[in-house]
Amino acid sequence: MTTAAPAQQGPKTIVSSTPLQPQRMPQQSPQHHAGLRTPSNRKTIYDRNLNRTRTAELSRASFAYLFGEMVGYAQKRVTGIQDLERRLNEAGYPLGQRLLPLLLLRSSTPTHPAPRPTRILPLLQFIAHTLWRHLFARSADSIESSSTNNHEYMISDNEPLVNQYISVPKEMSQLNCAAYVAGIIEGVCCGVGCKAGVSAHNAGEEGGMWPGKTVFLIKFEEEVVKREGTK
Repeated sequence: MTTAAPAQQGPKTIVSSTPLQPQRMPQQSPQHHAGLRTPSNRKTIYDRNLNRTRTAELSRASFAYLFGEMVGYAQKRVTGIQDLERRLNEAGYPLGQRLLPLLLLRSSTPTHPAPRPTRILPLLQFIAHTLWRHLFARSADSIESSSTNNHEYMISDNEPLVNQYISVPKEMSQLNCAAYVAGIIEGVCCGVGCKAGVSAHNAGEEGGMWPGKTVFLIKFEEEVVKREGTK
């Protein structure tokens, strides 16, 4: 779901290794039965139409809290910045694989099902526009191809939402929490059979127009490029 601006912005999440104190949950009364609660109409979330929430939005305050908690959880027992980014990437990967069929279904009509983007350029356009609009309510800022390697492509976001509520200390300045979004992109690529490795890199200049700019580097495997040339 896309995110909407909150009425008031809360404080940023500070990356730290200090574990959070768990909150005590209220005890259930004896008359409550354990297990999944079922509504009185006997319908669950699995009975809901997939198009019902296509225009729904999640407040940025809720997103900032949930993502900050996820970063704090991923930071536990890591050996360094690369290990933390790897864990964020792995957390985003399954989300990408689940979003792919959902977005294709929502782009389809009863008579014209949306084709799966199995070639590189249609896939990059699907990610930069369809996927980005679903996640962030706007398209990515640019798509580029590497001038030195025909395996590599870049998607740029001048102001990634996932980095706006994370405060990174100076000793971890190389950390980019958009590695989570890189994992989502990687899941989409692998979901259509275009295996690739995706990483997030800081590309902003301090004092420039976009100091938080992030470039998502997509490295397709050799077999994907060879298959592209035979089509």
